Amino acid sequence: MHYPNFPDDCNSLLSKFLTPEVFETLKNKKTSNGFTLGQAINSGVENLDSGIGVYAGDQESYTVFEPLFDPIIEEYHGFGKEDAHKSNLNPNDLNAPNPDPEGLYIVSTRIRVGRNIDNMPLGPGISKEQRDKVESSVVEGLQTLEGELAGEYYPLLGMSKEVQDKLIKDHFLFKEGDRFLDAAGLNRNWPEGRGIYHNNEKTFLVWVNEEDQLRIISMQQGGDIKEVFTRLVNAIKGIETKVAFAYSDHLGYITSCPTNLGTAMRASVHIALPNLAKDMKKFKMITDKYHLQIRGIHGEHSESEGGVYDISNRRRLGITEVEAVQDMYDGVVALIAAEKALS
Repeated sequence: MHYPNFPDDCNSLLSKFLTPEVFETLKNKKTSNGFTLGQAINSGVENLDSGIGVYAGDQESYTVFEPLFDPIIEEYHGFGKEDAHKSNLNPNDLNAPNPDPEGLYIVSTRIRVGRNIDNMPLGPGISKEQRDKVESSVVEGLQTLEGELAGEYYPLLGMSKEVQDKLIKDHFLFKEGDRFLDAAGLNRNWPEGRGIYHNNEKTFLVWVNEEDQLRIISMQQGGDIKEVFTRLVNAIKGIETKVAFAYSDHLGYITSCPTNLGTAMRASVHIALPNLAKDMKKFKMITDKYHLQIRGIHGEHSESEGGVYDISNRRRLGITEVEAVQDMYDGVVALIAAEKALS
């Protein structure tokens, strides 16, 4: 294995922090699951336009390859080696009355978290047998959900065209083909061991064995952010009665991509701000103040359509889930006030 030479225009955090010295220190190390430095950096070596460029193959990757992961985590999250992460999933601590009861601005609200099973390799380092085992234990947990969370699991393997089309139409189905995930080893044995669960109302969704072993998603039309958060928390608690999640006091919930560590949460709204969109400087001043990210409505690297934007929390590690959602809520209140003032 040779030190990868990154071109001068490569701006990934991998190219910044994988010095020849760090490479020499880590090149022959592997975790107890056999995950190597070569596997951890492959996505960033193959995709020179990566923002980050590294993936963990198990929880141990974060300690074995610490000289590489620590500076990346510190740069991205502003979170140091000695810092501790705290979790708070109590909806009663969230102050979030619906900021748009008339439905004039907020189209929909969606909050998701990533979770991985404790004592099991993460997606980039998992074997086929282990992935199948994750699927069966998660499905067992999902089948215990009741009330508004009750629903059905659809395995991707052998999925009929009708079900596929229906799930794509509802924007539920995740697809193979992302080159960053592919190079990280996350698409191996596709589509086996993968699937999707949703409740009957289609307000709650779980992706099984995509980038993380679980993506737990709560969503609905309109701006009742607290209701969306409460449903998510109830679902997490329900699933946790059957499967334990990987967590550390330092890094919070363990995820394969270091950007998701901590709360592993993305709380977002689709919101119409056609007037504010004409003054991006002001728009960005507000989102920066509340630590928010602006995206187009089809996610990262997409454009806005009809003045509608996807607004989500930027901070994940070193703050609680309640604080992450509160950031998003407070920012949305400020954005609506600015939009109103301009109209």
